[in-house]
Amino acid sequence: MLGGTALMGAVPGTLPSVQAASTATAAFTPDLEIELRAVHESIPLLPGAPTSVWRYRGKVLNGDAWAVTHHPDSPLGPVIRVHRGMRVRIHFINELPQPSVVHWHGLIVPEAADGHPRFAVGPGGRYVYEFEVINRAGTYWFHPHPHGMTGPQVYAGLTGLFIVSDDEEQALGLPAGERDVSLVIQDRSFTRDNQLQYIGSGPGMMGMMSSMTGFLGDRIHMNGRPDYMLAAERRPYRLRLVNGSNSRIYKLAWYDGTPLTVIGTDGGLLAAPVSRPYVTLAPSERIELWVDFSSRAAGEELNLVSLPFVASSGGGMMGRGMMGGGPAQGSAFPVLKVRMGQGAAVSEKLPGKLASIPALRPEQAHNLNNPRPIRVTASGMRWSLNGRMFEMEGVANDEVVRLGTTEVWEFINEAGMGMMGSMPHPMHVHGVQFRVIDRRAHPSAMAAWRSVSEGYVDEGWKDTALVMPGERVRVLIRFDHYPGLFLYHCHTLEHEDMGMMRNYLIKA
Repeated sequence: MLGGTALMGAVPGTLPSVQAASTATAAFTPDLEIELRAVHESIPLLPGAPTSVWRYRGKVLNGDAWAVTHHPDSPLGPVIRVHRGMRVRIHFINELPQPSVVHWHGLIVPEAADGHPRFAVGPGGRYVYEFEVINRAGTYWFHPHPHGMTGPQVYAGLTGLFIVSDDEEQALGLPAGERDVSLVIQDRSFTRDNQLQYIGSGPGMMGMMSSMTGFLGDRIHMNGRPDYMLAAERRPYRLRLVNGSNSRIYKLAWYDGTPLTVIGTDGGLLAAPVSRPYVTLAPSERIELWVDFSSRAAGEELNLVSLPFVASSGGGMMGRGMMGGGPAQGSAFPVLKVRMGQGAAVSEKLPGKLASIPALRPEQAHNLNNPRPIRVTASGMRWSLNGRMFEMEGVANDEVVRLGTTEVWEFINEAGMGMMGSMPHPMHVHGVQFRVIDRRAHPSAMAAWRSVSEGYVDEGWKDTALVMPGERVRVLIRFDHYPGLFLYHCHTLEHEDMGMMRNYLIKA
């Protein structure tokens, strides 16, 4: 049990913190100073008893008071809004019964601010994050990252957004204010008394199954609510979609077949808009859409759905909701309802050019013809990377890179797990943003690849790449900011918690 939440497979909350908390640096002068607490609360989500959740609560100590806002009546944490170039100090206070640490997902920050599990603080502990925002304008997010406990803590509600703007973006005149909407998609299951129910990686058959497939809930929540509906004006909107689910992949499309206009991915705005019939969004990935509702009728309802896809090399769906009755990975289900208002329609034009993206070419990589392989491997009932499991401070000789160099990494997903075959793995690299060079699928796994490939948005900068069964994905990475120990791992949180995660060292 976790604060009244039914959880199986969570690491006990009595583990000591790995390292003492950091303190504020006298030489660091922040433009924005925030207090961020991880707390236990009860929130009414369903009719009847309130639901016990863990959530982030934030407040501004110094700086713009509007930099931190919260979703009303939601377990979601705050939305933090900053401008590129700002210096930020965040005082994290852990009021939970387990150790925790905050990872600023997608942000390029110093080693001590990245949220490595070795910096976790115990119950009552504090940690100070200090960094300059050097990322491009885009949609980033934050979540806990303690080893063995990331899945249950994110599932319990610990999720927040970190939105960056810059001068280039603001000059575009994209939809702003109430027409700039962030949408965090998550799946959840509940007990009969309205408590969150979760089976994570752990002992027993159910725990082993969750370790293999990842946890799948039976209800889709948007911004922490099971009953969310977007009331929209008949005008263009900017929709920032974040896959905050533990393991569920979404194949997002409008039910009426209207194409999706994508303007941004993990690392910010694209150079120019791209059109897709659907968007494949893996756990931790973000996508920004420009949606023109001006052609819709007053009172019309528009539905965003997840389309079916092949989720395993065996040729079908995978892993039904662990509580029974939930949609399997790869099945179809509704995601979001948008209802048009009664006001007059207003049309606006989307700029043809969005952003200047710094050039990074494959020929700049010193290992272009010999990519660094990151292989999905499996032994018994456990996933791993290159045959290795997570070690808190362990780094192999082939996991060291040089600061100031450019490399090609190749994520290779050709491992199978007995009758389960191979499954998708969203691969995330800390401390960098990368460019996707190309994708190749093994002939035996073409069905899975083809079922989602038209929805890949590999343009622009990324920090997570979905690697389907039998697929190889090459990415181009420039290590040009901070030295130190960073992580790479599968962002299916149950896989990460079981040890499908490794350190890599950026050496000056």
